[in-house]
Amino acid sequence: MATLRSLKIKTSTCKRIVKELHSYEKEVETEAAKTAKMKENGADPYDLRQQENVLAESRMMIPDCRKRLESSLADLKATLAELEELNQKEGQEIEDARTTISEVEKLFPTSSTSESEGL
Repeated sequence: MATLRSLKIKTSTCKRIVKELHSYEKEVETEAAKTAKMKENGADPYDLRQQENVLAESRMMIPDCRKRLESSLADLKATLAELEELNQKEGQEIEDARTTISEVEKLFPTSSTSESEGL
């Protein structure tokens, strides 16, 4: 059974993963710039290879983080829907959850529009 406490936890989880995603995206930008600079300066091939590995690892974290965010968003939506069925439609936790859902959905391309167009 969904509670306001579980809703608050799932909202916080979504917020944390969004921060994590932004952090990885910044890290990829930073590492890509560093790699480009090393190439321009003619860095040692070993060092350049190591830097490219760091960049590849950072890039691999973004899809993983997006999957976790999608999963967390689905959990949050389900919990919110369950609470709304129990007639708990107001309160700070409910508003925070709705705000977080709308913010997270902005990060993902709108697949619902393209799916309905294909019908």
